[in-house]
Amino acid sequence: MKVSVLNLFLLTTTAIVAAKTSRSSESQRIVGGNTAEEGLAPYQVSLQWVWGSNHFCGGAIIDPEWILTAAHCVAPATNPESLVVETGTQNLMEPGVYYHVDRIYSHCSYNDPLLHNDIALLHLNSSIVMNKKTQVIPLPVEPMEDGDDVLLTGWGAESSNGGSGPSKLKKLNLKYVKYERCKALLDNDPRLDVGNICTFLREGEGACFGDSGGPLVSNGHLVGIVSFANPCALGFPDAHASPYFYLDWIRQIMRGNKKCSCDS
Repeated sequence: MKVSVLNLFLLTTTAIVAAKTSRSSESQRIVGGNTAEEGLAPYQVSLQWVWGSNHFCGGAIIDPEWILTAAHCVAPATNPESLVVETGTQNLMEPGVYYHVDRIYSHCSYNDPLLHNDIALLHLNSSIVMNKKTQVIPLPVEPMEDGDDVLLTGWGAESSNGGSGPSKLKKLNLKYVKYERCKALLDNDPRLDVGNICTFLREGEGACFGDSGGPLVSNGHLVGIVSFANPCALGFPDAHASPYFYLDWIRQIMRGNKKCSCDS
């Protein structure tokens, strides 16, 4: 299935527009998922604009000072101070703990070509306080196998048309789809790259607007960061940036190497 640049534009901008409508962007939730039980995803965060406390993307805590998310989520930010990260809550109508972003590191080859290397690190101006509701998720230590179980969490839209829904975090169990099979199922979609992993289970279940940048977890490790979908849950795999593929880049940035490495 061929996907136009216009579809990508709509996918990445609709979440931002929707986020400005209410604190929790009530229409933003995973398609086909269920409400997550309390404490299921203490690593999940909500990215919000400092002036409105409106959720527009997800992210994952990988260190007390670092959040991993999608580069397309933070591309509209003119400066780090426009972003805040909310932790410690699965209900966006209930207060969590806010942390301010002081540095944004998007991959140096993001969007070259279209939506490739869609990964970014956010550094916070203070360390996150860890507790039962707020925890680090370990980075992956090995590649995935076709058919592995994957857990997606987020506050993404229920459909490409939006609609009302709860502000509580949702969850969805999916399966990992190996690259070659995913590429065929997506009809050689040019956005798909070796730096992606894919997930799919059935039509009517998947990521949508507002899930971008959010975590996918398998066997207790962060294996994906939501990147793009054919909105939404139309029977095709969703694609996500692979932390395993970008481990070297992630470690270099976290160690203080500000010069982006594009060798990963």
